[in-house]
Amino acid sequence: MRTKLNGLLTLLLALVVHISFAQQKTVSGTVTDQGGLPLPGVNIVVQGTTTGTQTDFDGNYSIAASQGQTLLVTYIGQKAVSKLVGAGNTINIQMQEDAQALEEVIVTAQGIKREKKSLGYAVSSVGEEDLEQRAEGDVGRVLNGKASGVLINASSGVSGSATNIIIRGFTSISGSNQPLFIVDGVPFASDTNNQGDAIDGNVGSSRFLDLDPNNIANVNVLKGLAAANLYGTAGRNGVILITTKAGSTGSGKRKSEITVSSSLFFNQISTLPDYQNQYGGGFDQAYGAFFSNWGPDFNIDSPNSFGSVYAGTTSDGTLLINHPYSVNAGVSAAFPEFQGASYEFKPYQGVQDFFRTGTVTNNSVNASGSSEDGKISYNASVGNLRDEGFTPGNKLQRTTISVGGKAELSNRFTVNGTMNFTKSDVKSPPIAASLGNGSTGDGSSIFGHLFFTPRSIDLMGLPFQSPTDGRSVYYRGGNDIQNPRWTAANAFANQVTNRVFGSTQFTYKISDNINAFWRTGLDFYTERNEIGQNKGGAEGYIQGRYETFDNKNTIWDHTVQINGMWQLSEKLDMNVNLGATSRRTEFSRQGVTSDQQSIFNVFKHYNFATQAPIQFDQVQNIMGVYAQAEFGYDNFAYLTLAARNDWVSNFIENSITYPSASLSILPTALIDGLQSQNGLNFLKLRAGYGTSAGFFGGYPVANTATLDTREFLKDGTLVSSITVDDELANPGLSPELLREIEFGLETRLFGNRVSLDLSVYKKTTTDLISEQPLDPSSGYTTTVTNIGEVQVRGIEADLGVTLFRNDNPGGFNWNLNSNFTADESTVIDLGQDTDNINIGGLFSDLSNFAVPNRPFGVILGSRVLRDDNGNRVVASTGSFVEENGLFEIGDPNADWRLNVSNGFSFKNFSFNFDISYRHGGDVYSNTISALVGRGLTTDTQDRVSTFILPGVKADGSVNDIQINNSDYYFSNVAFGPSELQVYDGSTLRLRELRLGYSVPSKSLEQTPFGSLSFTLSGQNLWFKGLNTPDGINFDPENLGVGVGNALGFDFINSPGSVRYGMSVKATF
Repeated sequence: MRTKLNGLLTLLLALVVHISFAQQKTVSGTVTDQGGLPLPGVNIVVQGTTTGTQTDFDGNYSIAASQGQTLLVTYIGQKAVSKLVGAGNTINIQMQEDAQALEEVIVTAQGIKREKKSLGYAVSSVGEEDLEQRAEGDVGRVLNGKASGVLINASSGVSGSATNIIIRGFTSISGSNQPLFIVDGVPFASDTNNQGDAIDGNVGSSRFLDLDPNNIANVNVLKGLAAANLYGTAGRNGVILITTKAGSTGSGKRKSEITVSSSLFFNQISTLPDYQNQYGGGFDQAYGAFFSNWGPDFNIDSPNSFGSVYAGTTSDGTLLINHPYSVNAGVSAAFPEFQGASYEFKPYQGVQDFFRTGTVTNNSVNASGSSEDGKISYNASVGNLRDEGFTPGNKLQRTTISVGGKAELSNRFTVNGTMNFTKSDVKSPPIAASLGNGSTGDGSSIFGHLFFTPRSIDLMGLPFQSPTDGRSVYYRGGNDIQNPRWTAANAFANQVTNRVFGSTQFTYKISDNINAFWRTGLDFYTERNEIGQNKGGAEGYIQGRYETFDNKNTIWDHTVQINGMWQLSEKLDMNVNLGATSRRTEFSRQGVTSDQQSIFNVFKHYNFATQAPIQFDQVQNIMGVYAQAEFGYDNFAYLTLAARNDWVSNFIENSITYPSASLSILPTALIDGLQSQNGLNFLKLRAGYGTSAGFFGGYPVANTATLDTREFLKDGTLVSSITVDDELANPGLSPELLREIEFGLETRLFGNRVSLDLSVYKKTTTDLISEQPLDPSSGYTTTVTNIGEVQVRGIEADLGVTLFRNDNPGGFNWNLNSNFTADESTVIDLGQDTDNINIGGLFSDLSNFAVPNRPFGVILGSRVLRDDNGNRVVASTGSFVEENGLFEIGDPNADWRLNVSNGFSFKNFSFNFDISYRHGGDVYSNTISALVGRGLTTDTQDRVSTFILPGVKADGSVNDIQINNSDYYFSNVAFGPSELQVYDGSTLRLRELRLGYSVPSKSLEQTPFGSLSFTLSGQNLWFKGLNTPDGINFDPENLGVGVGNALGFDFINSPGSVRYGMSVKATF
C-alpha cells in the first residue's frame, strides 16, 4: 500500500512540474511606432517581476513569460502599452505618441542616438523646414538666429563671402574658435581660406558654403564640452551635426517620392546712406576736386566759390563748371572731346546707380524610396544655385549632387553610405580695408572710394577707363583716386572649389543587445584661387598683378565603435559605447604670384615680368579612443560618464585624456502628483561637466626653415637660400586645457503650451598658447608658449509659447518661439610681464586685444587726451588733442542677444516673421566716420551752426573755441583720435518674413502631385542701428575683418544684402 501511495505522489509531483513548465514560455515580437517603423530600445517588463528586456536595433524582442501575465511596454514619447500574454507566442505591439510625454530622439556625438530627456547637457535642433527654400545659400547664415548660444556674422553682403560662427564665446586668444562640422557622421572641413588678410583683402568663402541647405534633413548643435566630449580636441569649440537627406535614409517601408523645389529671389544692397542733396565737392564752402563734400551750395550762384572753373549756369539755373576731365592734366590728353566742355554742378545718384539688383535662382530635385520590405532605402538629390550679387563683378554659382542609401542584409550586416559632389564658383571684386582714404592695405577695394563719392560727381556718367592705355581715370587732380567702376572691370578675386565628401559604414548585429560598426569618411576639396588686377590703377598693384594658387585639403576619418544596451533590472538599464578614431588632415597650397604686367588685360603668368612661388604644406594626425556609459533608472534619472584620449601628431606632449559626466533628473517622473494636464507637464533638471584641449596649428615644437630658390640674382644666376624661421621652437609646449560646467532645466507647462529650456555655464581655458616676443640678439624674434587664462560665463534660454491652439484641421494657430543669449568672455590672466596681446591682427595701434581682467577682444587705440581730472583736452584750433598709445576705447562683445519667431497658420496658409535684437557691442566704423567726416549724409546738412567741443583748454579753462562743421566732422570724427570712431552696435532687425500656401490635398487628387506649396519670403528686410547717426543707415552686424578672432571693426566693407522672392515646392 505504501508503494502505491508513493507512486501516486511521484506522479502528482511530475504532473505539477509539467504544468508549471508548460505555463512558462518565450514570447517574442516586434514593437513599432504609429507609422509602422520599428523602435529600438523599448523597455519591456513582465509586470510584477524583475524580468525585463529591450527591443534590439530592428525593434525585435523576446522575453520569458507565462500565460496570464502582463507585459508592460514603455518608450519615451509613446503611451505605455500593457499586453496580456495569451496562448500564442507572438505579440507584436504598435505604440502611439503621447502628447503629454513627447520627447525627441537626438543625434549626439559620434552618431549616437539618445532620448532627449536623458541628456545632461544642452542641444539645439533645427529641422529642414527652417533650412530649405531660403534666399541664402550659406547654411551658416540660414542658421543665424535659430539657436541660442550661437553667434553668426557675415563678413560682408557679397555673395559667396565668408561667415564667422562662434558657439558659447571665445576661449582661445591665438587658436581657432570656430566649431567642428560633422556631416553624416564624419568631419567636414569648414575652413575659410581668405585670399589675403583683413587689411589687404579678405575675399574668400567658408567651406560650409559647399553644403546645400535644401539637402539637409536636420542640424543639431552640441554647445558644451560635455556634449562634444567624444570628439576630443576637434570638438572643443562646439559641434554642428548635420544630417543630409542622403544620410538620413533609415529602416522601414516608405513610398517612393520625388520632391522638386524652385526659387527665384532678388538680391539688393540692404541699405544706402541718406545722402544730402544741397552741397557738392570741396571744402569750407569752396569748390575743389577733393574726396570731401564740404563745397558750395547747389542752389547758390556764387562764382567766387568756384574760382577759375566757374562756367555759368544753364537756362534752368543749374550751375556749370569746367568739365573735370578738361582740367585734370593726368586725364585730359586721353579725352580731347571734353576740352572746353562744361559740366553740371548738381547732385548725382552715382552710388545708388552703381549697385544693381541681382537675381538668385535655386533649384533642387530629391528622390527617395525603399524596397517593399523596407530593408533597402535610397535618397538622391541634385541642386543648383545661381546667386548674382548686388555689386558689379560678384556672382556665386554652385552645383551639388548627393546620393545615399542603406541596405539591411540577411547575414546581420547593414550597409549604409553617402557620396556628395559640390562645385562652388565665387567671383568677386577685391575688398581691402579702407580708413576713409581709399584702400589701406596692398590690395584694392571696390568700396574704398565709393560711398563717400562727392555728391557733385557723376560716377556713372564719367568715363572710368582711358581709351589709350586702359588705366583708371577719375575726377581728382593728379588722377590719384581709383575709379570704383574701373576696379569692378579690371580687378578680381575668384575662387573655384571642387569637392567630394561622403562615408561608408558597415554595421554588424552581434546579438539583440550589441552591434558594432566600421565607418570610413573622406572629405577632399581643391580650391582654385585667382586674383588679378590690370596695370594702370591708382592703388593696390598699380603695375598689375596676377596670382594663382590651389588649396588642397584632404581628411580621412576612420571610426570603429561597439554599442550595447542592457536592461539590468526592472528599473535599471545601461547603454555603452566604445570606439576608436583616426583622422588625418593634409593641407597643401601651391601657386605663383606675378607682378609688372606687360600687355594690358592679358592674365597669363608669362605676361608679367617677375614671378614668385607660393608653396605651403601641413599635415596633422589625430588618434583617439573613447568610451561612454549611460545608466537610466526607472525613467526618471540618467547618468552619463564618458572619456576620450587623443594623440596629436604635431606636439611632443601630445597625449591627453578628457573626462566628462552629465546627469539628468525628471522630477515629474519621480514625484507622484507633480505632473498634471493643465499645470506642470514635464520638468527636467540637468548638470554637465566636460573637458577638452586645444592644440596650436603648424609645427610650434620644431624649428622650421624656408627654402627659396630665387633669393636674388647674381651675375645672371639665381641664388638659392635656406632661412631658419624667426620663431623659436618650444618642444615643451602644452595644449590649451578647457573645462566647463553647466546647469540647466527643461520644462513644459499648461498642456504643453509653454516650453522653456534654460542653461547657465562657466567655461575656462588655461595654458593659453600665444606668441611672445624675444630679444633679436637671440637669433629669433618670437616663440610660442603657454600663458594665462580665459573664462566664459553665459546664460541661454529657449522659450516656446502656443498663444492660440486649435486642434481642428485648418484652425487658427499662433506659436511664438524665442531664444536669448548673454555671454561674456573675460581674459583672467596673461602671465608675467604681459600687459596685452594683439589678437585681432589688424594694426599695432588699433586692434582687438587680450587685456587681463577685461572682456575678450577689447578695442585698443588712440584717444582724446585727458587732464588730471579726466576732462577731454581741446587744442587751440578748437579740435580735440589726440593721445597716441593703446587705450581701451570699446568693447565689441554684445551684452545680450534676443531672437523672436512668430508663426501663424490658418487653413492652408502660414505666416512667419523673425525679429532679432542685439544689445550693446561697440563697433569701430570707418563707414560712419568717412561719410559724416566728408559731409555726405543728411547728418551734416547744417552748414551754418558752429560747434564747441566739450572739454578744457590747455590752461584748464572750459573750452569756448568755436569751429565750423567741416572742422568738427573732418578733423575730429573722421580723422581724429580713434576713440571718436567707435559707436554702440545695438541693432533691431526683421531677419526673415515668410508667407506660405499649401494646396489642399483634395484639389490634388486628380493630379500627379502629392503636395504643392508656394512661399513668398524675404531676409534681412529691415534693420535699425539704434545708436549710430541716422543718415548712415549702418549695419553693425557685418564683420568687416573676416573670419577669426577679430570683431567690432568696419573698414568700409560691403553692407549686407536684402533678399526677397518666391519658392515653389512639389512632391510626386
